[in-house]
Amino acid sequence: MKNNSASNLSEPVPATSLPLEAKPIPIPTKQQAVGMPSKVSDQWNTRNLGLRLGADALSAACAASMIAPLISIIDRSIMENTSGRSTLMESIKTSLRTLVTRPHTMLFSRPVALICMLYGGTYLTANTLDTASSTMRGKPITFVSSGTDKFAASSAANIGLCIYKDQVYVKLFGPAGPPRPVPLPTYGLFALRDCLTIFASFNVPPLLGPFVSERLSAEMRRKVSGETMAQFAAPAAVQFFSTPIHLLGLDVYNRPTGVGGISWADRWALIRKNWLISCAARVGRIVPAFGLGGTVNMKVRRNLMEKLS
Repeated sequence: MKNNSASNLSEPVPATSLPLEAKPIPIPTKQQAVGMPSKVSDQWNTRNLGLRLGADALSAACAASMIAPLISIIDRSIMENTSGRSTLMESIKTSLRTLVTRPHTMLFSRPVALICMLYGGTYLTANTLDTASSTMRGKPITFVSSGTDKFAASSAANIGLCIYKDQVYVKLFGPAGPPRPVPLPTYGLFALRDCLTIFASFNVPPLLGPFVSERLSAEMRRKVSGETMAQFAAPAAVQFFSTPIHLLGLDVYNRPTGVGGISWADRWALIRKNWLISCAARVGRIVPAFGLGGTVNMKVRRNLMEKLS
């Protein structure tokens, strides 16, 4: 019995029953949990961020400098026509004559510089917002947003810069005599006008473009995209509604309420008289501003971003 017990005790235990290595279950400590990178930061797309911001500025500058002389001529003609200093066509002829005979006088003038500031700043705001959105959302660097944040930022930039430009323009090209302070209602009307234009220029084309493309033939889509057509059509169409707002703002400055007993009927008569010709002129300025300029800005930025991606 003893021998049998001893032999049983001396038998080796099978190796498979012994664990080769003790592996403790990892328990994350508080310090490890704090040091873990967040999922949001991992999703940020910061590739070539500095160059992307440079591309935003370059595309905005190219588009603004291309359209500034023509828009300056049209803006001056509308304001001189409304104030009575000149007819719309005479003002345009005078400015074109200066552009042809003395181009440096026109291209380096204060009115043209103000237009470059206005649209360059507007395009740059929209571009940098797209870059910020693509960075924080982890989107491709060619991503173009179309939400309320873009509308708010672009509107704020455009309204602020445009009100500054217009208050200088009405003093330069308004009624004869010493310039007067711009009244608050004129600022408000200019702001409403610009909100309509910005919404139609930056938010409508990305939404309307696919809808238009679906209804174009294959041959037409090879020539022009639906987004390009929307980029021209939407800002032009909204001028039918924004032009009377613009004319009312100018008339409030040109003919203050307390001078000569100007009534709302008198203002409406002037707006109705100049509505169509001013609307045509504003379409002529909006199409280059947010049609041609917006398209140039969009395509230059896209090409630069594609090279950086």
